[in-house]
Amino acid sequence: MTTGWVDCDRQAISRRYDRLAGLIPLFDRILFVPHGLRGRAVDWLELGRGDSVLEIGCGPGNSLGYLRDAVGPFGHVYGVDLSREMLRRARALCAAKQWRNVELIHNDAVDYTPPTALDGVLFSLSYNTMPHHRAVLRRAWRALRPGGRLVIMDARLPSGPAAKLLLPLSIWFMKHTLLGNPLIQPWKELAAVADNVDIRDRLFGCYYICRGVKSVAAAPWRLAEPADANDEMTRVIAAE
Repeated sequence: MTTGWVDCDRQAISRRYDRLAGLIPLFDRILFVPHGLRGRAVDWLELGRGDSVLEIGCGPGNSLGYLRDAVGPFGHVYGVDLSREMLRRARALCAAKQWRNVELIHNDAVDYTPPTALDGVLFSLSYNTMPHHRAVLRRAWRALRPGGRLVIMDARLPSGPAAKLLLPLSIWFMKHTLLGNPLIQPWKELAAVADNVDIRDRLFGCYYICRGVKSVAAAPWRLAEPADANDEMTRVIAAE
């Protein structure tokens, strides 16, 4: 087994997740996703009633209930995902729960502009599946209001000798299932845009929640901010 990683294009990722949409609860069990991990990630966003929050890679909606409870009926929850089948399931969940303040968008997150400045952004077991993750991160960070919070919750290999032993198996498994690149270290990439990054481990370090808080002195976000062909985000997309 190889220890290298080759990213898939967005069409391949969309097709894969369309096929896996109904199996997400099974993968949660196979991968020992800790009970309540999504709720703890949402808690760390420190959302208030009436806030606006975006989940990037919302999948079938496993975190939407936590987000909706956090912002209340008069807040706004936005979810964006590349998979139509994932969104079909998420929309069915919202309809069954009668969540009228949850808006779900089929799009690549790097192309999505929220309609308002955000109080929080959540990546819940999704960041490592995005081949252009740094570009998505920077775009999401721009959309945060000053003082807003961005949280990434995901899995990682344990530290020490066990990581070297598990890496080939992890890469093989992810290439054939969820397409999550185990070589990515999101907390380091978040530290490149945030002044301070906090991280909490779960399940002996196999899962983590990391958070960056946007400086209150940061420039305010502007609706539909145009992309600059010379800016860093565009250069990262081209490089990836």
